[in-house]
Amino acid sequence: QVQLVESGGGLVQAGGSLRLSCAASGRTFSSYAMGWFRQAPGKEREFVSFISWSGGRTYYADSVKGRFTISRDNAKNTVALQMNSLKPEDTAVYYCAARVTSSGGRYYLSDYEYDFWGQGTQVTVSS
Repeated sequence: QVQLVESGGGLVQAGGSLRLSCAASGRTFSSYAMGWFRQAPGKEREFVSFISWSGGRTYYADSVKGRFTISRDNAKNTVALQMNSLKPEDTAVYYCAARVTSSGGRYYLSDYEYDFWGQGTQVTVSS
């Protein structure tokens, strides 16, 4: 079982920044592919960003590309999402997710491809 705990959400003005963090349990975190997803009120959960087990490959939704950066620290069992130039449309509950097995070279962009989820952290961007 893998437990994921997000932190770092909050209220920020448009144009501001937040850094989300996800702490994971498990001795094999360094082998997990990790993703960030978000869900706004009344909308389906959507992909935000992906990072491979090594951190060598990343992928972003078009809506956040150039503004968000995903990173991981396998020594600390954490993955982070640096969010800059935030917009009101970024308002959502943000979730981190872990996939415990991954094939080399693949990108995992759909929520059904992930095995474990955190409880989410609220990000609210005011205009």
